[in-house]
Amino acid sequence: MINKKYMRILFILYLLILMKVIIFKFPFTKLLQIAASWKKEVFWEGLSGANFKLFRTIKLYVRHWDNKGINSFGNLVGNIIAFIPLGYMMPRLHKIFENLFLCMATALLFILGIELFQLFSAFGIFDVDDILLNGLGTLIGYLCFVLMKLLTKENKKD
Repeated sequence: MINKKYMRILFILYLLILMKVIIFKFPFTKLLQIAASWKKEVFWEGLSGANFKLFRTIKLYVRHWDNKGINSFGNLVGNIIAFIPLGYMMPRLHKIFENLFLCMATALLFILGIELFQLFSAFGIFDVDDILLNGLGTLIGYLCFVLMKLLTKENKKD
């Protein structure tokens, strides 16, 4: 098993990569253009493009699964896979997050923070389905942590 020092470094690298992929996905010049356009109208535009209806985006991706123009698989599965490490690493690094409720509540606050930042900054689009899929990924990661913990206990008994 990786010791906590290296796990912390991996966790920080993971968070930085996650922020790059989700929030700062555009080229730097595009991000500067977006930031230069920030006015209160940007917020209203973000609201008009946001998805507050649960399963709307998921249904769209499922309906257009075979459409080559929409990467349905990448969007659905990517939103889950990207957050599996969060659910696995949080309880590995801090004992308090071995509690499922605390782990999920903290992760959901983090995910909501990302989505709200996208809503207010125009660096992305707020989507309630992303919160659901990211939360599912976190839960899968947490369950992997629990499974690994059980397996290592069994191996120590032998």
